[in-house]
Amino acid sequence: MSEAERIVIAGAGVAGLRAAERLRELGYEDELVIIGDEPRRPYHRPAVNKHVLSGAARSHDVTLSSYVDLDARWRLGTRATRLEADRRVIHLPGGEEIRYDGLIVATGVVPRHLPGAPRHDPRVRVLRTVDDAHAVRRALAASDKPAVVIGSGLVGCEFAASMRQMGRDVTVVGHARAPLYRFGPNISAAMTDLHTRHRAGLEMGTEVRHWITTRESVGLHLANSKLLVAGCVVLAIGSVPAVDWLRGSGLVLEDGVLCDASLFAIGVADVVAAGDVARWPNLRFDEVPRRVEHWINAVEMGRAAAENLLAGRSSATPFAPVPRAWSGQYQVRVQMVGMPSLGEDTVTLAEGVTGFIRSGRLIGICGWDRPREMLKWTEELTERLPVRTPAKRRPLSPVAGEGASSTGTYRLVRTAASTPGHAWLSGG
Repeated sequence: MSEAERIVIAGAGVAGLRAAERLRELGYEDELVIIGDEPRRPYHRPAVNKHVLSGAARSHDVTLSSYVDLDARWRLGTRATRLEADRRVIHLPGGEEIRYDGLIVATGVVPRHLPGAPRHDPRVRVLRTVDDAHAVRRALAASDKPAVVIGSGLVGCEFAASMRQMGRDVTVVGHARAPLYRFGPNISAAMTDLHTRHRAGLEMGTEVRHWITTRESVGLHLANSKLLVAGCVVLAIGSVPAVDWLRGSGLVLEDGVLCDASLFAIGVADVVAAGDVARWPNLRFDEVPRRVEHWINAVEMGRAAAENLLAGRSSATPFAPVPRAWSGQYQVRVQMVGMPSLGEDTVTLAEGVTGFIRSGRLIGICGWDRPREMLKWTEELTERLPVRTPAKRRPLSPVAGEGASSTGTYRLVRTAASTPGHAWLSGG
């Protein structure tokens, strides 16, 4: 281990930012490098398809502040191109190499492509970054024709709500039977009624068969034989982990970076992952690795990844949160707690609150504009979902624990080159 250590965070989103803060909070004083492919500092991404898109906020208004002095070297507008884990080196464009003693992978996700969509057309966009929001605004300003969003999940529904609040006609096109269908019939029916009352068009249970682009508009011929004419089309059909730069590194890249329960990446040493890109087993639910694409999860996961990287694999603590997320549409708040997607059946817990059951066990909750009820049921769910494998770990503080130096600052606990196998995946 070198006298001057360096931790590199690949990814300048909220997970990377909160990881950097936690490193400094714990007394890590050596070099910290943050690499981000966007040219701007971390920002509040959920505000993109609401406030930035509508013009209610400018780009700098959504920039996130740091709670501590990071004293970091920022490499913004720079894309990591390759990882050599055996050399502990990240490759950047132009042949540049950055050595690391510890690495936090927080590169997030990229929007999923829809086969056949004319992505070369500036009127067909995705909506994830600030630049995406500005591009959609330009497309909307160039035409008074309706907008179309393909995808009826949270992003698609939020975009439709923003369009109606801006006075624009919009239609939601989705495979599912109704908006937010995976959140249960009660929430789905309420969302359908909400959009209908605000005069947003809904074309559910269908898909785009043919695209027709002309100088004036974009035509979408649907499988239900309807033709939509749009001035702007937004693709909101999900995302894929941003892991292309990690191929050949030794990491397991099956739907994200595969990690153990404490967020250490499988297959390499001294690498943890956080945020949307990480797939790990949440031991409150089971031992199946999954990704969770929610803002609050990225915040908590970034902090946990930083803690565990400093502590070392042998002293790390399983990351086992109760996931939480919410969405505001037309002044209505939709809240999700736990893992509703794992539910095999639903039950009404209270007015506007749906419980999701698996094998007779409550594992998730969705609430329709019931914040007080959701607070109560969140506490109830947390009690019902204890962490199955409690971790034993020494205190992590700047003055005690494996990583503390004689000066009271934190140093990395280096991991041996060999890493555990996949026994935990099958309950071993």
